[in-house]
Order: sequence, then structure tokens, then C-alpha cells
Amino acid sequence: MPGRSAQEWVRVSLRTPGILIFGMVLAPCGWVLNLTATVAPNWRTLHNIPNRPADEIIQQGIWDICIGSTIDQRTECSQSDTTYFGNDIIQIAQGLMVASLIVTLIGLAVAIPGVRCWKNEPQWTVAGLGGLLIFCSGVLTIIPIAWYTHILPDVETVSSRNDVRVGYCIILGYIGGIFEVLGGFVMFIGICRCCGGKNRGERRVEEVTSRFNQQKPPSRRIDVPSLDRPRSTASSSVPYSKESLDDDVSFPRAKSPAARSGNTSFNGRPYDADL
Repeated sequence: MPGRSAQEWVRVSLRTPGILIFGMVLAPCGWVLNLTATVAPNWRTLHNIPNRPADEIIQQGIWDICIGSTIDQRTECSQSDTTYFGNDIIQIAQGLMVASLIVTLIGLAVAIPGVRCWKNEPQWTVAGLGGLLIFCSGVLTIIPIAWYTHILPDVETVSSRNDVRVGYCIILGYIGGIFEVLGGFVMFIGICRCCGGKNRGERRVEEVTSRFNQQKPPSRRIDVPSLDRPRSTASSSVPYSKESLDDDVSFPRAKSPAARSGNTSFNGRPYDADL
């Protein structure tokens, strides 16, 4: 934010920000989907082909063509079709899809050191640069997928076709590209301190200190009872008296010594012990 220095902001938590976690989860998922869409031979499917069995279908991708069946798992790939592979969209799609995979890997390699929080805060510039590369890789995926879908029935091929359907690679490519666009964009906005720094898990220093002072609990006063109160037997809460303690005992008492008489004369015979 202009007019403010970095010292005026502080992170309220040392955890990895949610925007970076969001981007680092979506980017690898999008890369896997784009990889499947690139290598799988099913960008479109041809059904009801003339002069061929009714259950036979032709699956066309950007690298390979396969002949399959709707009633069994029989598939024959590596079919040649120079007319199909000679279309401009096929050559452009090959280059853009491969470039998208490479750019995604580069973006992840750049973003990982910025996201790792072994320091007090992430390296927002590095993580944002990685997010920008991931965003561009998603755009590189969506461009050939959307173009191929737009001219799907018009792509030239040797085989005559009556029923042209979208293959599953188009669906996977769209999902993977959207994942990368969203993940890269969310990571990139971490460069700017918008929304008051909330997107980066930061708060202003004065805001944090004022909130801490407001939440400080007041000192608690503890009343200590005085020990100088006079003792009174009348106000005692004990439900028995001293006399009852003398009567109810659970152990034998020692016998009191007998009282000595005033006559100290002794008339018995003396013993050696008395000498």
C-alpha cells in the first residue's frame, strides 16, 4: 500500500497463508489433468462411419488416432491420417499443450521456495512470480482447447463422419486449465497488500497493539480474611462440645496415675534396689 512501510505491518500467524495453499493444491491437480488431455487420443470421437461396422468409432487426439468399439475393449492405435494431422489447429495445439506443461513445472519450482515458511514470513515476490507462471500455463491450455472445440466439426480428416462428438480430453483440458488459472491468480495477488493485508494474514502494528491492550484482563482483587478475629465458643459451628470428645473416643486412654498420699513413711522391708 503506498505511503506505508513494511515495518508498519505484522503477521498475526506463522502458518502458511491460505491463498498460497490454495494455489499449490490446484496447480498440480491442473497439471495432471492437462497431461492426460495432451497424451490421450480422444479430443473428438467419430460415430456412425460409412462403410464400417455400426459399433466402430474413431478417436482422434493431437498425437495419435485410435479405432475402437462401443461393445468391447478392442482398440487399435497408431493410425495414420495425414489430412487430420495437417490441420493448423493440431500443430498449434501440440505446441501450446507441451508449453503449458513445461511452464507449470517451472512455476511450481519457483513458487515452492517462496511458499515454504522456514522464516517468519513467506517470500511474497517469489511466490507471486510462481503464481504468474502458473496462471500463464492455464491460459496456454485453454486457448487450444477452446479453439479446437469451436471448429470441432470442421477439422479435416480422411475418414467420412456423420456424428462428431466431443472427447473426454476436451473436458479434462478445460478443468485443468481453469484450475491453473485460479490457482495462479490467487497466488499472484499475494504480492499486493490489498484488503487491508487480510489476504496475506497481516495486520497493522497499531491495530494489533490496540487490540491486545483492549483484551488485557483487569487485575483481580482477592479479599484475604483476617486472622485476628476473637475466638468464641458460642459462635462455633462445630455441632459437639468438648465434653463429648472426652466420652466418644476410638482408642483406649492411658490410666491416670494414682494420687499420692501425704504419708511418705514406708514400713516394708527394704530391697537392694531401694539402696
